[in-house]
Amino acid sequence: MIIVNILLGLLGLGIVILVHELGHFIAAKASGIQVEAFSIGWGKVLFAKTFRGTQYRLSLLPIGGYCKMKGEEFFKQASGENDGISAVAQPGSLFSVAPIRRAITYLSGPLANLLFSILVLSVIWMAGFAVTTFSNKIILLSETALADQSVYPADQAGLQTGDIIVEIDGDIIENFRDIEQHVTPSGGRELQIVVSRNGRLLQMSITPLLDTETGAGRIGVGAWVDPIVASAVEGTAAQKAGILAGDYVTKINGTEIQNSLDLYDILTGLPDSLYMTVERAGVSIEIRVPVTYSEDGNVDLGFAFETMVYLQREANPIAAFIRGIEETFSTLVLTVRSIGLLFRGVNVRNAVSGPIRITYLVGEVASQGFNQGIGRGLIILFRFLSMLSVALCFMNLLPIPALDGGFILITVSEMLARKPVRPKFFYRYQIVGFAIIFAILILTLFNDVFFLINQ
Repeated sequence: MIIVNILLGLLGLGIVILVHELGHFIAAKASGIQVEAFSIGWGKVLFAKTFRGTQYRLSLLPIGGYCKMKGEEFFKQASGENDGISAVAQPGSLFSVAPIRRAITYLSGPLANLLFSILVLSVIWMAGFAVTTFSNKIILLSETALADQSVYPADQAGLQTGDIIVEIDGDIIENFRDIEQHVTPSGGRELQIVVSRNGRLLQMSITPLLDTETGAGRIGVGAWVDPIVASAVEGTAAQKAGILAGDYVTKINGTEIQNSLDLYDILTGLPDSLYMTVERAGVSIEIRVPVTYSEDGNVDLGFAFETMVYLQREANPIAAFIRGIEETFSTLVLTVRSIGLLFRGVNVRNAVSGPIRITYLVGEVASQGFNQGIGRGLIILFRFLSMLSVALCFMNLLPIPALDGGFILITVSEMLARKPVRPKFFYRYQIVGFAIIFAILILTLFNDVFFLINQ
């Protein structure tokens, strides 16, 4: 399974990187810059064909690709000369064109990633996708066995088990997924909420805690899930014991059950069996379900409670495109905020991912998605790739030497100074950038190794 995850991850990550390099390629061609080579993949060249001055390559390692423009390596050769400008300004080279064209060429890689996200999400919205979630009725975690601290923001704000959250910061809340989407990125930021309690609407302020392990905000609530069986898995103890879809669980081991977390509380005692009372067609039935545990203490009961499943779709192409733009820029805002979290005590080891972990996560998302069907798998995979593409766009625009943002910065400086940058300075600028990137790579490599060891 790990090998499959890695292969799927390499393919997914490769698509995002290839889109980025394709953006550079198109802009370079349009700007009059000679592209010496454009490769799909890295490493040993398996196949190559030259067309109109560009060698198109298929390389061994399927991890994205690269766009090699004329003049990129000239600075190293020219750095020992007095100015070296003539060495890098050869016709068709990257540094022979006007700085504005060069800046556009650098910008086009991140821009291609942004457009990729918009197009992917627009297509997904047009095709439609199923969302599985729960109702917006809540349970206070402080009242369950899941509690891991004494006081939660939900308790401090005055929320109660059974409350229905209907609005957050002016946005209508229809389900628990909506609650998560508002709370998760808002650690440390006050939110205005409206809840329905016994037919009355109450307004409250709540400030989610910032989880320093994950960087996510949390308020200490869970979803209220009515104990209605959705299905019993074929061949499991629950199915053999007679549990059926639609059964309403009222008692387990003598304890009244109101929601799914009541069952979790019972399981913390590690019972050998569940003596369940269920209501079926108005008749109360007693059923014994044996419980088995894995080596790590997890339990698979063989049945699940009902969830909410609804279809989200925009049949109008323009509306779908607008949705794609909104979701892409929403992801971009969250990406920017996530960088700020690194300076607020978030565990860097858990929050910062390198290429190994990203590859693994892409593969894991893909494989889990395909377990639910090809169509569902493709939607899950490409939605994740759109998020990764936005992150790649933002990271490449950071003003760090050797990244697109660093090159844009020095090109704009050249435009303002109205004179070309000296090769020796530019070469040293690149060396600094590569040193920074190498340091980040080492950090993320250790993080990724620890992550994989713990899987």
